[in-house]
Amino acid sequence: MNWTDERVEKLKRLWAEGLSASQIAAQLGGVSRNAVIGKVHRLNLPGRAKAGGVAAASRAPAKRPTTAPRPATFAARAASTVRPATRTMGATALQDEMEPEAETARQIVVAPRSNVVVPISKQLSLTDLTERTCKWPVGDPLKDDFHFCGCESPDASPYCAYHAKLAYQPVHDRRRAAAARA
Repeated sequence: MNWTDERVEKLKRLWAEGLSASQIAAQLGGVSRNAVIGKVHRLNLPGRAKAGGVAAASRAPAKRPTTAPRPATFAARAASTVRPATRTMGATALQDEMEPEAETARQIVVAPRSNVVVPISKQLSLTDLTERTCKWPVGDPLKDDFHFCGCESPDASPYCAYHAKLAYQPVHDRRRAAAARA
């Protein structure tokens, strides 16, 4: 199917009247809805508001009332800033002004455990590692002081007991820790 000048003018007219791409395709005949959408985009025809919706330009961002003033921390500043977020609806991407969720503004408090024993690293190089040594990397690999932990590791584990606890965290423990922070 070729887009003749007459068909392009009819497409422009039907688009301006507010017909859908499917309706335009049916009136033009011999062309699919996707072909109509592609031609509309190539012609840079103006977009239209969704049926029954409010135009994106006239939509005002929703303001949530704050319950109490918060100290000027990073989390408070992050919650008070409004940033654009893109969301897609159908074949049209609309940009709304949205506030970050309240959960992203929470501060995470890390409490050190008093009963944790950090092993002293043997500072092995890659060539010194064996099947029974901890292969936990320490430092920047591009620096001269980069090394591996080197402590003794149990069978079938690449890490010592301390680094295994860091590397392998059961899902239920992570969920419990996240629920405790909430």
